[in-house]
Amino acid sequence: MCGRYLILSSPEAFRRLFGYREQPSFPPRYNVIVNARAESVNDKPAFCYAMRRRRCLFPADGFYEWKDDAGRKRAFCVRPKDRAPVAFAGLWETWMGPHGEELETAAIVTAAANRDLATLHPRMPVIIPAEAFDFWLDCRSVDAMTATSLLDAAPNGLLEAYEISPAVNRTANDGPELIAPVAPTAAAEPSAPVRRKPARSRDERQPSLFDDW
Repeated sequence: MCGRYLILSSPEAFRRLFGYREQPSFPPRYNVIVNARAESVNDKPAFCYAMRRRRCLFPADGFYEWKDDAGRKRAFCVRPKDRAPVAFAGLWETWMGPHGEELETAAIVTAAANRDLATLHPRMPVIIPAEAFDFWLDCRSVDAMTATSLLDAAPNGLLEAYEISPAVNRTANDGPELIAPVAPTAAAEPSAPVRRKPARSRDERQPSLFDDW
């Protein structure tokens, strides 16, 4: 997982999923940046305390991945097949900034990809099922090693991936056009021969819009 995900569902949909009273008001986000490997969250100093005391959930509607295709990076959007919102396993921490300011940061926990996505990328975010929300968030009663049992790949069949425009590569781009499907690359199809105009000198007295033709 390359650290980009999307939040598209309405605040009401997320309120139903997480069961909280407040109704947050936030705009859709199509290109959010963030990750922590599940295999090392209990060992790395940056994550081990948060794993014990500061577990959280990231509301999400999917994430992005890039596949290396003969040296060319192809962008894909990965979303639940039913288009329902999901929750990624997360960790958060408070840090002291260089000028004494208090900073709050968070990271999505990733695991080895399931069979559906392994050909796309070896990692994927951990999706916590709704029935396990309380278990994951209960840092008082559920210790870090026990909570680690949830840090696994999503079940096969839950998600689908489709190719999208490379416009997602720029984090400044943040709109619905980023998740529009594009036609599959026709790399396997033989390309039609290219016809070229015969070379000829251009009359320098005649202005042209093009240098080459």
